[in-house]
Amino acid sequence: MSPHRSPTTTGTPRWAGPSRARPMPAPAGVAPTASAVTEKKEDTMSLTLERLRSRLDRALRDETGASTAEYAITVLAACGFAAVLVALLASGEVREMLMSIITSALSKGM
Repeated sequence: MSPHRSPTTTGTPRWAGPSRARPMPAPAGVAPTASAVTEKKEDTMSLTLERLRSRLDRALRDETGASTAEYAITVLAACGFAAVLVALLASGEVREMLMSIITSALSKGM
């Protein structure tokens, strides 16, 4: 027995899915019955829902642009950190402290 065949069916592959058989159209000049119209609407609706589910599934799995967004967030975080550093280094207290560190380092070397 083939691994793709179900043991309970005769020749129908397991992956074949449900049949998409559609009702026969009414002969010319005969109005379709209410059940035929309802079946057609239900068939069209189920096909539409199936297409919607597959498109939604593809959209949710699609990660196109994810790395670009990650880079953008990283750049924004780096800019924010740089702005904080500039603000700190521009203050008089931090500038004096850095100058004293640099001066003491240069004076010890001589």
